[in-house]
Amino acid sequence: MQDFQDIFESGKRRRITRRHALFTFAYSLLLSTTLFSCSPTQNNTQQQADSSISNVASSGISDKVIRIVRSKQLTALAVLEQKGILAERLKPLGYRVEWPEFAAGPQQLEALNTGALDIASTAESPPIFSQAAGASLVYLAANSSDGKAVSLLVPTNSKIKNISDLKGKKIAFQKASIGHYLTVRALEKEGLKLSDIESVSLPPPDANVAFSQGKVDAWFIWEPFVTRNVQNKTGRVLIDGGNGLRDSSNFFSTNRKFYQENPEVIKVFLEELQKAQNWAKNNPKQIAQLLAKTTQLDSPTLEVMHSKYDFTLIPITEKIIKKQQEVADKWYSLGLIPKKVNVRDGFLTPEQYAKITPQEVLAKK
Repeated sequence: MQDFQDIFESGKRRRITRRHALFTFAYSLLLSTTLFSCSPTQNNTQQQADSSISNVASSGISDKVIRIVRSKQLTALAVLEQKGILAERLKPLGYRVEWPEFAAGPQQLEALNTGALDIASTAESPPIFSQAAGASLVYLAANSSDGKAVSLLVPTNSKIKNISDLKGKKIAFQKASIGHYLTVRALEKEGLKLSDIESVSLPPPDANVAFSQGKVDAWFIWEPFVTRNVQNKTGRVLIDGGNGLRDSSNFFSTNRKFYQENPEVIKVFLEELQKAQNWAKNNPKQIAQLLAKTTQLDSPTLEVMHSKYDFTLIPITEKIIKKQQEVADKWYSLGLIPKKVNVRDGFLTPEQYAKITPQEVLAKK
Protein backbone atom coordinates (compact mmCIF):
# COMPACT_ATOMS: atom_id res chain seq x y z
CA MET A 1 0.00 0.00 0.00
CA GLN A 2 3.08 2.28 0.07
CA ASP A 3 2.40 3.53 -3.47
CA PHE A 4 -1.01 4.77 -2.43
CA GLN A 5 0.35 6.42 0.70
CA ASP A 6 2.92 8.31 -1.36
CA ILE A 7 0.22 9.52 -3.73
CA PHE A 8 -1.95 10.84 -0.98
CA GLU A 9 0.88 12.24 1.12
CA SER A 10 1.44 14.58 -1.80
CA GLY A 11 -2.27 15.33 -1.75
CA LYS A 12 -2.07 16.20 1.96
CA ARG A 13 0.84 18.53 1.27
CA ARG A 14 -1.27 20.35 -1.31
CA ARG A 15 -4.12 20.70 1.18
CA ILE A 16 -1.71 22.02 3.82
CA THR A 17 -0.50 24.59 1.32
CA ARG A 18 -4.06 25.74 0.67
CA ARG A 19 -4.81 25.90 4.39
CA HIS A 20 -1.63 27.94 4.89
CA ALA A 21 -2.74 30.36 2.19
CA LEU A 22 -6.16 30.72 3.77
CA PHE A 23 -4.58 31.28 7.19
CA THR A 24 -2.29 33.93 5.76
CA PHE A 25 -5.22 35.69 4.12
CA ALA A 26 -7.27 35.57 7.32
CA TYR A 27 -4.37 36.86 9.38
CA SER A 28 -3.79 39.73 6.95
CA LEU A 29 -7.46 40.62 7.11
CA LEU A 30 -7.38 40.59 10.92
CA LEU A 31 -4.25 42.74 10.95
CA SER A 32 -5.72 45.28 8.55
CA THR A 33 -8.92 45.48 10.61
CA THR A 34 -6.85 46.11 13.76
CA LEU A 35 -4.90 48.87 12.07
CA PHE A 36 -8.05 50.48 10.74
CA SER A 37 -9.54 50.45 14.26
CA CYS A 38 -6.97 53.17 15.13
CA SER A 39 -8.21 55.28 12.22
CA PRO A 40 -11.12 57.76 12.02
CA THR A 41 -12.46 55.71 9.09
CA GLN A 42 -13.19 52.71 11.33
CA ASN A 43 -16.97 52.93 10.96
CA ASN A 44 -16.82 53.23 7.17
CA THR A 45 -14.45 50.28 6.96
CA GLN A 46 -16.67 48.14 9.15
CA GLN A 47 -19.73 49.07 7.10
CA GLN A 48 -17.90 48.07 3.90
CA ALA A 49 -16.87 44.74 5.44
CA ASP A 50 -20.42 44.05 6.60
CA SER A 51 -21.70 44.92 3.14
CA SER A 52 -19.19 42.55 1.50
CA ILE A 53 -20.23 39.69 3.78
CA SER A 54 -23.87 40.39 3.02
CA ASN A 55 -23.21 40.40 -0.72
CA VAL A 56 -21.39 37.05 -0.56
CA ALA A 57 -24.23 35.50 1.43
CA SER A 58 -26.89 36.79 -0.94
CA SER A 59 -24.96 35.70 -4.04
CA GLY A 60 -25.62 32.04 -3.24
CA ILE A 61 -21.93 31.09 -3.21
CA SER A 62 -21.64 27.78 -1.38
CA ASP A 63 -19.07 27.69 1.41
CA LYS A 64 -19.24 23.90 1.89
CA VAL A 65 -17.94 21.26 -0.51
CA ILE A 66 -18.83 17.65 -1.20
CA ARG A 67 -16.18 15.77 -3.15
CA ILE A 68 -17.54 12.87 -5.20
CA VAL A 69 -15.29 10.68 -7.29
CA ARG A 70 -15.33 11.48 -10.99
CA SER A 71 -16.33 8.50 -13.08
CA LYS A 72 -14.92 8.29 -16.59
CA GLN A 73 -16.92 5.12 -17.12
CA LEU A 74 -20.43 4.78 -18.44
CA THR A 75 -22.09 5.31 -15.05
CA ALA A 76 -24.83 7.31 -13.40
CA LEU A 77 -22.18 9.30 -11.52
CA ALA A 78 -20.93 10.60 -14.85
CA VAL A 79 -24.51 11.55 -15.73
CA LEU A 80 -24.85 13.52 -12.48
CA GLU A 81 -21.67 15.44 -13.19
CA GLN A 82 -22.33 16.15 -16.85
CA LYS A 83 -25.92 17.28 -16.29
CA GLY A 84 -25.15 19.27 -13.15
CA ILE A 85 -28.27 17.85 -11.52
CA LEU A 86 -26.81 17.15 -8.10
CA ALA A 87 -25.06 20.51 -7.94
CA GLU A 88 -28.41 22.28 -8.38
CA ARG A 89 -30.07 20.16 -5.68
CA LEU A 90 -27.32 20.89 -3.17
CA LYS A 91 -27.09 24.65 -3.72
CA PRO A 92 -29.98 25.42 -1.32
CA LEU A 93 -28.15 23.40 1.34
CA GLY A 94 -25.07 25.59 0.90
CA TYR A 95 -22.93 22.98 -0.87
CA ARG A 96 -21.00 22.95 -4.09
CA VAL A 97 -19.83 19.74 -5.75
CA GLU A 98 -16.30 18.85 -6.78
CA TRP A 99 -15.41 15.76 -8.84
CA PRO A 100 -11.80 14.67 -8.15
CA GLU A 101 -10.45 11.88 -10.31
CA PHE A 102 -8.52 8.81 -9.14
CA ALA A 103 -6.81 5.94 -10.92
CA ALA A 104 -8.86 3.20 -9.21
CA GLY A 105 -10.77 2.15 -6.09
CA PRO A 106 -7.81 1.76 -3.71
CA GLN A 107 -6.67 5.32 -4.43
CA GLN A 108 -10.23 6.53 -3.78
CA LEU A 109 -10.30 4.87 -0.38
CA GLU A 110 -6.93 6.38 0.54
CA ALA A 111 -8.36 9.79 -0.34
CA LEU A 112 -11.53 9.04 1.61
CA ASN A 113 -9.44 8.29 4.67
CA THR A 114 -7.42 11.50 4.39
CA GLY A 115 -10.39 13.76 3.70
CA ALA A 116 -9.57 14.45 0.05
CA LEU A 117 -12.75 12.63 -1.03
CA ASP A 118 -16.20 12.38 0.55
CA ILE A 119 -17.97 9.74 -1.55
CA ALA A 120 -16.22 6.87 -3.32
CA SER A 121 -17.53 4.39 -5.87
CA THR A 122 -15.70 1.06 -5.87
CA ALA A 123 -16.03 -2.68 -6.14
CA GLU A 124 -16.10 -4.93 -3.07
CA SER A 125 -12.38 -5.19 -2.27
CA PRO A 126 -11.10 -1.62 -1.74
CA PRO A 127 -13.41 -1.02 1.27
CA ILE A 128 -12.16 -4.23 2.87
CA PHE A 129 -8.51 -3.28 2.48
CA SER A 130 -9.41 0.15 3.85
CA GLN A 131 -11.11 -1.38 6.88
CA ALA A 132 -8.11 -3.65 7.41
CA ALA A 133 -5.94 -0.52 7.55
CA GLY A 134 -8.12 0.87 10.34
CA ALA A 135 -10.14 3.39 8.33
CA SER A 136 -13.54 4.43 9.69
CA LEU A 137 -15.51 3.58 6.58
CA VAL A 138 -19.27 3.59 6.01
CA TYR A 139 -20.98 1.63 3.23
CA LEU A 140 -23.70 4.00 1.98
CA ALA A 141 -25.30 1.95 -0.77
CA ALA A 142 -24.81 -1.11 -2.93
CA ASN A 143 -24.89 -1.17 -6.71
CA SER A 144 -25.29 -3.87 -9.34
CA SER A 145 -22.19 -5.94 -9.98
CA ASP A 146 -21.91 -5.03 -13.69
CA GLY A 147 -19.78 -8.14 -14.13
CA LYS A 148 -19.59 -7.97 -17.92
CA ALA A 149 -17.93 -4.55 -17.68
CA VAL A 150 -14.78 -6.15 -16.19
CA SER A 151 -12.69 -8.37 -18.45
CA LEU A 152 -9.46 -10.33 -18.61
CA LEU A 153 -7.57 -9.12 -21.67
CA VAL A 154 -4.80 -10.93 -23.48
CA PRO A 155 -2.82 -9.59 -26.47
CA THR A 156 -4.64 -10.05 -29.76
CA ASN A 157 -2.04 -12.47 -31.13
CA SER A 158 -1.57 -14.34 -27.83
CA LYS A 159 -1.67 -18.15 -27.88
CA ILE A 160 -3.50 -18.14 -24.53
CA LYS A 161 -6.91 -19.76 -25.02
CA ASN A 162 -8.10 -20.35 -21.45
CA ILE A 163 -7.29 -19.58 -17.82
CA SER A 164 -5.17 -22.72 -17.42
CA ASP A 165 -2.80 -21.36 -20.05
CA LEU A 166 -1.99 -18.47 -17.70
CA LYS A 167 -0.06 -20.68 -15.28
CA GLY A 168 3.36 -19.13 -14.80
CA LYS A 169 2.35 -16.03 -16.80
CA LYS A 170 2.31 -12.35 -15.80
CA ILE A 171 -1.16 -10.99 -15.02
CA ALA A 172 -1.59 -7.29 -14.34
CA PHE A 173 -4.26 -5.80 -12.09
CA GLN A 174 -4.69 -2.96 -9.64
CA LYS A 175 -3.97 -4.39 -6.20
CA ALA A 176 -7.11 -4.64 -3.99
CA SER A 177 -9.39 -3.96 -6.96
CA ILE A 178 -12.12 -5.96 -8.69
CA GLY A 179 -9.46 -7.05 -11.20
CA HIS A 180 -7.46 -8.54 -8.34
CA TYR A 181 -10.50 -10.30 -6.88
CA LEU A 182 -11.66 -11.72 -10.21
CA THR A 183 -8.16 -12.97 -10.95
CA VAL A 184 -8.36 -15.00 -7.73
CA ARG A 185 -11.86 -16.22 -8.61
CA ALA A 186 -10.96 -17.19 -12.18
CA LEU A 187 -7.84 -19.08 -11.09
CA GLU A 188 -9.65 -20.96 -8.33
CA LYS A 189 -12.32 -22.10 -10.78
CA GLU A 190 -9.52 -23.85 -12.68
CA GLY A 191 -7.91 -25.29 -9.56
CA LEU A 192 -5.11 -22.72 -9.58
CA LYS A 193 -3.89 -20.20 -6.99
CA LEU A 194 -2.40 -16.71 -7.11
CA SER A 195 0.99 -18.29 -6.49
CA ASP A 196 0.60 -20.14 -9.81
CA ILE A 197 0.87 -16.89 -11.75
CA GLU A 198 3.14 -13.85 -11.54
CA SER A 199 1.08 -10.98 -10.13
CA VAL A 200 1.92 -7.55 -11.52
CA SER A 201 0.32 -4.82 -9.41
CA LEU A 202 -0.14 -1.66 -11.48
CA PRO A 203 -2.69 1.17 -11.53
CA PRO A 204 -4.74 1.20 -14.76
CA PRO A 205 -2.77 3.87 -16.68
CA ASP A 206 0.54 2.08 -16.04
CA ALA A 207 -0.97 -1.33 -16.71
CA ASN A 208 -2.34 -0.03 -20.01
CA VAL A 209 1.17 0.91 -21.11
CA ALA A 210 2.65 -2.38 -19.92
CA PHE A 211 -0.05 -4.35 -21.71
CA SER A 212 0.31 -2.46 -24.99
CA GLN A 213 4.08 -2.98 -24.89
CA GLY A 214 3.76 -6.72 -24.30
CA LYS A 215 5.34 -6.60 -20.84
CA VAL A 216 2.48 -8.60 -19.27
CA ASP A 217 0.62 -11.63 -20.60
CA ALA A 218 -2.85 -10.62 -19.42
CA TRP A 219 -4.67 -7.76 -17.71
CA PHE A 220 -7.89 -7.84 -15.65
CA ILE A 221 -9.48 -4.43 -16.13
CA TRP A 222 -12.77 -2.57 -16.52
CA GLU A 223 -14.33 -0.29 -19.09
CA PRO A 224 -13.50 1.81 -21.00
CA PHE A 225 -10.00 0.26 -21.06
CA VAL A 226 -11.44 -3.02 -22.35
CA THR A 227 -13.23 -1.49 -25.32
CA ARG A 228 -10.35 0.81 -26.21
CA ASN A 229 -7.88 -2.08 -26.35
CA VAL A 230 -10.23 -4.26 -28.38
CA GLN A 231 -10.87 -1.42 -30.83
CA ASN A 232 -7.16 -0.69 -31.12
CA LYS A 233 -6.55 -4.41 -31.76
CA THR A 234 -4.03 -4.53 -28.93
CA GLY A 235 -6.14 -6.95 -26.90
CA ARG A 236 -8.98 -9.45 -26.93
CA VAL A 237 -11.28 -10.58 -24.15
CA LEU A 238 -10.43 -14.00 -22.71
CA ILE A 239 -13.24 -13.94 -20.11
CA ASP A 240 -15.36 -11.32 -18.39
CA GLY A 241 -16.92 -11.08 -14.96
CA GLY A 242 -20.32 -12.27 -16.15
CA ASN A 243 -21.78 -15.78 -16.10
CA GLY A 244 -21.33 -16.18 -12.36
CA LEU A 245 -17.66 -15.25 -12.08
CA ARG A 246 -18.46 -11.99 -10.32
CA ASP A 247 -20.43 -12.77 -7.17
CA SER A 248 -20.21 -9.47 -5.30
CA SER A 249 -21.59 -5.92 -5.45
CA ASN A 250 -20.21 -2.47 -6.07
CA PHE A 251 -20.46 0.07 -3.26
CA PHE A 252 -20.75 3.77 -2.64
CA SER A 253 -18.93 4.63 0.58
CA THR A 254 -17.84 7.52 2.76
CA ASN A 255 -16.02 8.02 6.05
CA ARG A 256 -17.81 7.98 9.39
CA LYS A 257 -17.28 11.69 10.09
CA PHE A 258 -18.82 12.79 6.79
CA TYR A 259 -21.79 10.48 7.30
CA GLN A 260 -22.45 11.77 10.80
CA GLU A 261 -22.18 15.43 9.80
CA ASN A 262 -24.00 15.30 6.45
CA PRO A 263 -26.92 12.83 6.49
CA GLU A 264 -29.20 15.18 4.54
CA VAL A 265 -26.59 15.71 1.82
CA ILE A 266 -26.09 11.95 1.53
CA LYS A 267 -29.85 11.46 1.25
CA VAL A 268 -30.04 13.98 -1.60
CA PHE A 269 -27.05 12.36 -3.32
CA LEU A 270 -28.64 8.90 -3.25
CA GLU A 271 -31.99 10.27 -4.45
CA GLU A 272 -30.39 11.94 -7.46
CA LEU A 273 -28.18 8.94 -8.10
CA GLN A 274 -31.23 6.69 -8.26
CA LYS A 275 -32.91 9.04 -10.75
CA ALA A 276 -29.74 9.09 -12.86
CA GLN A 277 -29.59 5.27 -12.75
CA ASN A 278 -33.16 5.04 -14.07
CA TRP A 279 -32.50 7.61 -16.78
CA ALA A 280 -29.30 5.88 -17.89
CA LYS A 281 -30.99 2.49 -18.05
CA ASN A 282 -33.87 3.79 -20.16
CA ASN A 283 -31.90 6.10 -22.47
CA PRO A 284 -28.92 4.24 -23.94
CA LYS A 285 -28.55 6.54 -26.95
CA GLN A 286 -28.78 9.71 -24.88
CA ILE A 287 -26.25 8.60 -22.28
CA ALA A 288 -23.87 7.57 -25.06
CA GLN A 289 -24.15 11.04 -26.61
CA LEU A 290 -23.79 12.72 -23.21
CA LEU A 291 -20.61 10.86 -22.29
CA ALA A 292 -18.90 10.63 -25.68
CA LYS A 293 -16.59 13.56 -24.95
CA THR A 294 -15.77 12.40 -21.42
CA THR A 295 -14.89 8.84 -22.44
CA GLN A 296 -13.38 9.84 -25.80
CA LEU A 297 -15.37 7.07 -27.45
CA ASP A 298 -17.96 7.41 -30.18
CA SER A 299 -21.66 7.01 -29.40
CA PRO A 300 -22.17 3.60 -31.12
CA THR A 301 -19.27 2.14 -29.11
CA LEU A 302 -20.69 3.58 -25.91
CA GLU A 303 -24.04 1.97 -26.67
CA VAL A 304 -22.29 -1.40 -26.82
CA MET A 305 -20.63 -0.64 -23.50
CA HIS A 306 -24.00 0.44 -22.10
CA SER A 307 -25.32 -3.10 -22.47
CA LYS A 308 -22.70 -4.30 -19.95
CA TYR A 309 -24.11 -2.18 -17.11
CA ASP A 310 -27.24 -2.78 -15.04
CA PHE A 311 -27.53 0.77 -13.64
CA THR A 312 -29.23 -0.46 -10.49
CA LEU A 313 -28.97 0.65 -6.87
CA ILE A 314 -29.82 -2.26 -4.60
CA PRO A 315 -30.74 -2.26 -0.91
CA ILE A 316 -28.11 -3.37 1.57
CA THR A 317 -29.32 -6.64 3.04
CA GLU A 318 -27.91 -9.36 5.26
CA LYS A 319 -27.06 -11.33 2.13
CA ILE A 320 -24.87 -8.49 0.84
CA ILE A 321 -23.16 -8.06 4.21
CA LYS A 322 -22.46 -11.80 4.46
CA LYS A 323 -21.02 -11.85 0.94
CA GLN A 324 -18.77 -8.93 1.77
CA GLN A 325 -17.58 -10.81 4.85
CA GLU A 326 -16.75 -13.83 2.68
CA VAL A 327 -14.61 -11.62 0.46
CA ALA A 328 -12.85 -10.16 3.51
CA ASP A 329 -12.16 -13.65 4.84
CA LYS A 330 -10.78 -14.67 1.45
CA TRP A 331 -8.27 -11.79 1.44
CA TYR A 332 -7.21 -12.66 4.99
CA SER A 333 -6.76 -16.34 4.14
CA LEU A 334 -4.49 -15.31 1.26
CA GLY A 335 -2.40 -13.20 3.63
CA LEU A 336 -3.14 -10.02 1.71
CA ILE A 337 -4.67 -8.09 4.61
CA PRO A 338 -2.92 -7.97 8.02
CA LYS A 339 -5.87 -8.84 10.22
CA LYS A 340 -9.37 -10.28 10.14
CA VAL A 341 -11.95 -7.67 9.23
CA ASN A 342 -15.48 -7.50 10.59
CA VAL A 343 -17.11 -5.76 7.64
CA ARG A 344 -20.26 -5.15 9.67
CA ASP A 345 -18.36 -2.36 11.44
CA GLY A 346 -18.74 -0.34 8.25
CA PHE A 347 -22.42 -1.02 7.66
CA LEU A 348 -25.28 1.00 9.13
CA THR A 349 -28.37 -0.32 10.88
CA PRO A 350 -31.56 -0.97 8.87
CA GLU A 351 -33.08 2.09 10.55
CA GLN A 352 -30.17 4.29 9.48
CA TYR A 353 -30.33 3.02 5.91
CA ALA A 354 -34.07 3.72 5.84
CA LYS A 355 -33.36 7.40 6.49
CA ILE A 356 -30.97 7.90 3.55
CA THR A 357 -31.97 5.26 0.97
CA PRO A 358 -34.54 6.15 -1.73
CA GLN A 359 -37.88 4.46 -1.12
CA GLU A 360 -37.78 2.95 -4.61
CA VAL A 361 -34.57 1.14 -3.66
CA LEU A 362 -35.86 0.02 -0.26
CA ALA A 363 -38.92 -1.47 -1.97
CA LYS A 364 -36.66 -4.02 -3.72
CA LYS A 365 -35.99 -5.86 -0.46
